Amino acid sequence: MNKKITKFIGQKAVRFIILIIAVAIFSFILLELSPLDPVNAYLKEAPVSQAQRALLEQYWGVNTPLTTKIINWVSNLLQGDLGTSLIYRTSVSDVILEKFMTSIVLMFVSWVLSGIIGFTLGVVAGKNEGSWIDRIVKVYCYIIQSAPSFWIGLLVLIVFSIELGWFPVGYSTPVGVLSQNVSIADYISRLVLPALTLSMVGVASIALYTRNELVDVLNSDYVRFAKSRGESGWDLIKRHGIRNILLPAVTLQCLSINELFGGAVLVEQVFNYPGIGQTAVQAGLQSDVPLLLGIVVISAIFVYFGNLLADVIYYFVDPRIKESETNDE
Repeated sequence: MNKKITKFIGQKAVRFIILIIAVAIFSFILLELSPLDPVNAYLKEAPVSQAQRALLEQYWGVNTPLTTKIINWVSNLLQGDLGTSLIYRTSVSDVILEKFMTSIVLMFVSWVLSGIIGFTLGVVAGKNEGSWIDRIVKVYCYIIQSAPSFWIGLLVLIVFSIELGWFPVGYSTPVGVLSQNVSIADYISRLVLPALTLSMVGVASIALYTRNELVDVLNSDYVRFAKSRGESGWDLIKRHGIRNILLPAVTLQCLSINELFGGAVLVEQVFNYPGIGQTAVQAGLQSDVPLLLGIVVISAIFVYFGNLLADVIYYFVDPRIKESETNDE
């Protein structure tokens, strides 16, 4: 058993290193081929002489061969050095840490809400297949899946902030208030709408998947046999339905972390929420290549650990995996 766990961890560690190096190299090459210019981003149209511009180009390695740039970038990355942000004039690592901590709260709340609500709606719809409840849930999911997250965010913002005035329009803290003077109620009031929007996007996929899986389970032979023995209602759903659909649903929820990260970029823009998504957009618009590269690498790490979480849950929850490993031993 310990050998299996050690082998599992070793394989994941090797794949993680290969993934990060590959993402770093390909991202660097793509940004090098793009029209982004770090010198112009640094100067911001300030008048400088040709000699001064040449010094900046030498500092940023504009004329350095591509292979040399890649080697320097990867070696610095392996040492934990992501460079200096052109926008914030500070370490990229510090900027990402600050912004990511803001986003992680938003994404975690949205992730939990989407999982709970989506699974519940899927179970209710699957149990009542063909009823008006089932049709309502499916229509809701189809609409949400076909609508862009920024459009949903705009509707939520218009209804709950502008029309009803229940929540602030944007930002994570009140304007002009120091962070140490911001109350928990202020944080929560500005977190509700972005989290609601982001969770609504994630609810659709998990609800439809859970609903379809439960319908298949309820039409299986062993459930028909259970019904012939007199089992029915929610007792039947809990004993034979949820037990068989919970693990795939949890796995799908873990795999949805990459979609959650992508949705956060648009949602943070709509609500002007100062997280990693909005920072990525600013880095792209203002040609902050070091910051953009750093965000890409951190995003890859975040998504990888989301997939790893799904694998770990499968390993420890699914008894069939442990049974097969025991037979191998």
